Amino acid sequence: MTKTILRALAGETLPVPPVWMMRQAGRYLPEYRATRAKAGDFLSLCYTPELAAEVTLQPIRRYGFDAAILFADILLLPQALGADLWFVTGEGPRLSTITTQAGLVALRGKDEIHETLAPVYETIRILTRELPRETTLIGFAGAPWTVATYMIAGRGTPDQAPAHALKTSDRATFVGLIDLLTEATIDYLSAQVEAGAEVIKLFDSWAGSLKGQDFDDFALAPAKRIIAELKRRHPGLPVIAFPREAGDRYVGFARATGADCVALDNSVSAEWAAEHVQKDGCVQGNLDPRLLVAGGEELVAETRRIAKAFSGGPHIFNLGHGITPDADPENVHIMLNALRGA
Repeated sequence: MTKTILRALAGETLPVPPVWMMRQAGRYLPEYRATRAKAGDFLSLCYTPELAAEVTLQPIRRYGFDAAILFADILLLPQALGADLWFVTGEGPRLSTITTQAGLVALRGKDEIHETLAPVYETIRILTRELPRETTLIGFAGAPWTVATYMIAGRGTPDQAPAHALKTSDRATFVGLIDLLTEATIDYLSAQVEAGAEVIKLFDSWAGSLKGQDFDDFALAPAKRIIAELKRRHPGLPVIAFPREAGDRYVGFARATGADCVALDNSVSAEWAAEHVQKDGCVQGNLDPRLLVAGGEELVAETRRIAKAFSGGPHIFNLGHGITPDADPENVHIMLNALRGA
């Protein structure tokens, strides 16, 4: 029997939606924290295939999710392109900044990324051997706009102001960076598929700060280019796109980009998305991650409400964003029981 995630991505409406969670391998799990300590630091965990595979497998063993998503980070690609990358404990990633044409030219070409990223591909090969046969393996990358915001600012920012400023002040450098990231992302994701990834997800975490023509040019167009080329190289490959906080721009995004599924954040209601987005195919989402901290009857009620709202079409149950480190692992069981009718 075809895996449930693949059936939903192919447009099938299932009586119980398949389920996985963004950041399901993460700090809320004690077994993850133990493996992370063993690795020594976050990047060592990402680049040690045996340990990265282990943390990918941990939530599958604990919960039996229908999909595992490769454990890696969206900023490994800029590092492979030559940016310096490090993580500050308690604060997150830091990168050397790209704000000039000279800085852009100094980056490596897309053909030079694979040596750095080889451990990621090995992690995927391990997972293809060790995952249960019924579990789908998802590969991923950050979308060009989102990755560019980190490369331009050197860190995460609340409003992506440095990237917007460069887009205005030095359009050629900004567009050149987006183009390089688009082509490198295609090659990176294609290599993930060659290693064994069955589905690809494109995370555009900061898509919501792009408005009007900028959304078309820097969220929609790169996604369309990436998806078209991946499907040309790998016919039948399903792709999930996540233009987070796109609001009304979720409508028609699948049609415009060729994505097989649109992942939804929790700023839009499931009922609205069922009417306006699901008509074009599979949707993924969109439980508020905070409910996995709070738990209780609200978690059960919201899980059931979302599943009911999307029950008329293809749906993959997920969160509206990543599960947070303060979530209670027991609440994940409660969510799954509510979804699966246990």
